[in-house]
Amino acid sequence: MLAPERRTRTDLLVAAALVVTALVAASVVWLQSDARGTTSTTWDGPVPPPAAPQSLPRSLAEIWRAPSTATTAPVTAGGTIATADGGSVIGRDPYSGDERWRYERDRELCTATEAWGDVISVYHDPRGCGQITALDASTGARGAQRTGDIDDPVRLVDTGSHLIALGSTRLEMWRSDLVRTVEYGRVGAPVNPNAQPRSGCELLSADSGAEVLAVLEQCANEPSNRLTLLDPTPEDSQKPVEYASSVLPDAGRGTDSRIVAVVGDHTAVYLPPGGAAGPRIEVFDGDGTLVDTHPLPRPAGAAQAPAVERGGVLVWWTGRDTVALSTTDFAPRWTLEGTLGNGDVMAGSLLLPVEDALVGVDAATGVPGVRIAVERGEVESVNVSVTGDVVVEQRGDALVALR
Repeated sequence: MLAPERRTRTDLLVAAALVVTALVAASVVWLQSDARGTTSTTWDGPVPPPAAPQSLPRSLAEIWRAPSTATTAPVTAGGTIATADGGSVIGRDPYSGDERWRYERDRELCTATEAWGDVISVYHDPRGCGQITALDASTGARGAQRTGDIDDPVRLVDTGSHLIALGSTRLEMWRSDLVRTVEYGRVGAPVNPNAQPRSGCELLSADSGAEVLAVLEQCANEPSNRLTLLDPTPEDSQKPVEYASSVLPDAGRGTDSRIVAVVGDHTAVYLPPGGAAGPRIEVFDGDGTLVDTHPLPRPAGAAQAPAVERGGVLVWWTGRDTVALSTTDFAPRWTLEGTLGNGDVMAGSLLLPVEDALVGVDAATGVPGVRIAVERGEVESVNVSVTGDVVVEQRGDALVALR
């Protein structure tokens, strides 16, 4: 019979040293981890769905306001309004503004938006804006997450099925689980060398439909901006599939031109006055061929967001006017001059912000109806969202709820 093994003093010292090493390593990982700098307080109470009003209100008064420096438009989903400021994303009660849930990190937010019923938060990291987390709008619970090499600053463009993260040198496209479907532009450490069709271009504007991802870019030594049409869901996200790319005649260089909308395989591009042509929307098919031109009454302002569908038309805020476009051929249906930003549908009308008021507009005809006075003071732009009978305005760095 074999004698049992006995632990020596050396064995005990080695074991103790291994335990200490493991604890030290775990502590270092914890101290350096993102989890250490993250606070997540979720909500398990009721989130009643907002009741839709049957008519536009005749008056509105402010019921609460909160800072939201990391958003450009109200973030609303279901019965929650979210604000994003500093390092905190807060889900709030629409009627009181009271905090329901909070997601807070020891990093500054780059931006936040709503997509797929979630609040998408984007945080700074050493590479740019590469820390992304989806938060359930009702509870604040963390969902999908990703890290990446994202430009700072970055604009998020919601295409319905996907979200575009657009920076000046790089574009990514994400599906609802935040898995990347397209990588375009600058690539820090390319796994597939020469996979990108060109390099060193400045990305100006982008939008996508189910069939085409359209990118407007400015490349060195080219006389005008370039329109590039890509597959939004290629087999390999690191290898963009280019359908067409060409320099736009008379488009000029810089941000005056922009993507307005993509429907099917057709892309609408705004072009400023140039040569003998006035301001206009030019329509290109999936091969990049110009198929139609629609003149506009006056040049657009500086707004960069693409059109959104509201009330059966594509509604585009140009930076100074609201233009409604056909969803089939992009032909302008009507224009309301002097608007301050994007609107939303309430009680069957398109509610648009104008100076000192909100105006209810028939989306089909553009005929203004009810005018609701709103005290705002000095503001440059106002973006509007509606949740139930609460109207939410983004005014600069503040979110203001009205009822």
